[in-house]
This record gives sequence, structure tokens and C-alpha cells, in this order.
Amino acid sequence: MHHRVLWAGALLLAGCSQTLATPITAKTSAGPDATFDCVKQQLKELGYKQSSIDEDARRIIATKIDEKTRRPDTQFNRIRNRIEVEVAPQADGQTSIQVKGRTFAEYTTQRGPTEVEEKASDEVRAAQQQVAERCRS
Repeated sequence: MHHRVLWAGALLLAGCSQTLATPITAKTSAGPDATFDCVKQQLKELGYKQSSIDEDARRIIATKIDEKTRRPDTQFNRIRNRIEVEVAPQADGQTSIQVKGRTFAEYTTQRGPTEVEEKASDEVRAAQQQVAERCRS
């Protein structure tokens, strides 16, 4: 009987969980450095500004502020779309590209600016798909 309650609780939690960001993984035959350069160029073309980069590990985080979204909340400031990309060589000679698009709502609170992650916006999901597709060739 005790196992049934635990099992039902686990199913309930799994059903109620929300996926905020889903990474896209692609592979290419291009080298890791060329692929990383492609990713940096594509992010720039899509209007994202680099906020963090690790050249050695081939990781980059870029952010784009959504100026159009407004909310009837006096603490709401703006929406930040963030794309996180990691490029890595694989054992089979291919290069993998993992692209994760995330959306954060920025609020002004007594503690200062506070970011709350939300479900990835359509804009960031489309940009994440474009980066993966354009650098896969």
C-alpha cells in the first residue's frame, strides 16, 4: 500500500513539472573551431549580444532584450532571451552543437533586479533552431 502512494505521488509530480528550456543538439562534420566561429557569427546576426564566453571549452552565452513585451505589473522590467551554446568534438570525428534557449522575466524588487525563468519564448526557440541549423552544414 505504501508503494502505491509513493508511485502515485511520483507520477503526479512528473505530470505537473514544466519544461522551461529544451536543448537542441546537432552534429556537423566541420571542426570544432570553425563551428564555434559559426555560432558566434549567427548569434550576432540574430541580434544577440555575447554576455559570457569560454574559448577553451567552446561555450558562449548571448542575450537579447525583448523590448516589445509589456505586463501590467509595476515590478516587471523586461524580458531577457538567453541562448547558451556548447560546441564539442565527438569520438566519431563529428562536432556536436548543443543550443539551449531560455527566457527570463526581470523584475525590480526590494533586493534589486531579480530574474525569474519562464517557459522559453517562441522567439528564443526559433533563434535556437536557426543557430543549430545554420552551423550544422
